[in-house]
Amino acid sequence: MRSLITFTSANNLSLFPKSNSPSEIDPFFHESMARKAGYGLIAGVDEAGRGPLAGPVVAAAVIFPEGITLTGIKDSKKMTEKTREKAFHIINKKAIAIAIGVVSNRFIDKFNILKATLEAMKRAVLSLDPLPEYLFVDGIQTVPVSIPQRCVTKGDQIVLSISAASVIAKVYRDRIMRSYHDWLPEYGFFTNKGYGTAGHLAALEQYGPSPIHRLTFRGVC
Repeated sequence: MRSLITFTSANNLSLFPKSNSPSEIDPFFHESMARKAGYGLIAGVDEAGRGPLAGPVVAAAVIFPEGITLTGIKDSKKMTEKTREKAFHIINKKAIAIAIGVVSNRFIDKFNILKATLEAMKRAVLSLDPLPEYLFVDGIQTVPVSIPQRCVTKGDQIVLSISAASVIAKVYRDRIMRSYHDWLPEYGFFTNKGYGTAGHLAALEQYGPSPIHRLTFRGVC
């Protein structure tokens, strides 16, 4: 059985040097380093929807095959809605596996947004088929699964698999919020996606919170 490698260990820095930007030579720099360390199936993990006042938090996990060419994928926050939708279809076409975890506003209110985010990530990772051998996770919190992993600050900007996961999570969550708009049009979810815009806050003042609002978030009640 392969021993679990901690890439932040001083002994492993030569195997897995740090990189704070995508490599022009190898866009899959981090994934390539993980493969050189002996891991085959590598997933990027990210979430969307930590900040909104309403709706779920959504996480995605994406595994790409080795040796593919991939363009037009980057941090979803740096893309327009149109380019995200285009990237969403490219990722679905190119990936070995994609999985999504959705955690409701009720779970968020009961346990807090951090626990809800990690739960969404856990659900996404464990829904992958095949399961990954290694994870790259955006941020500083590990996913509560028994799979070797590395947290990467601003990973959605520098690890392509995480960038892809950020796109999948964002597009999927936006579609959820647009569907809520049909049920609750007064809150403007079609455009604000649950974020605390001036119009959204004015609607909360007039109508009060809806069944999908996060009651523990400031500004809702």
